[in-house]
Amino acid sequence: MASSLPNRFLIAAFGGAYIWIGVKHFTNTAWFEPIVPTVLGDPSSWVLLTGFIEVFIGAGLLFPLTRAYAALTSVLFLLAVYWANLNMWVNDIPLDGTTYGNGWHVLRLLAQLGMILLSVHIYRSSPQL
Repeated sequence: MASSLPNRFLIAAFGGAYIWIGVKHFTNTAWFEPIVPTVLGDPSSWVLLTGFIEVFIGAGLLFPLTRAYAALTSVLFLLAVYWANLNMWVNDIPLDGTTYGNGWHVLRLLAQLGMILLSVHIYRSSPQL
């Protein structure tokens, strides 16, 4: 149940992490740009947009009234942005001059799936409006 102390802590940590990484999209835009698929056009715009969405989701998770909506948005968002991580994997795109092996990318995929499952759990355990 969402009201238990462990769940509240987990939700707060997840929301805080969303806000933190969203802010990083504004303070270090160039770091995220290489993995944006080129077909999408200007990577800076996409990095800023996704940063805004992440801050919005993170803030929404922190409040019971908006938590279910934020959790559902998180599921959809995580599914959509995995394209950038897949682009990084398939095209062997380096970040800060480092390319990552398949093992790292598999762990990243598992983390993404874990965050999706956590978002589903938060959605299901939150009051529905």
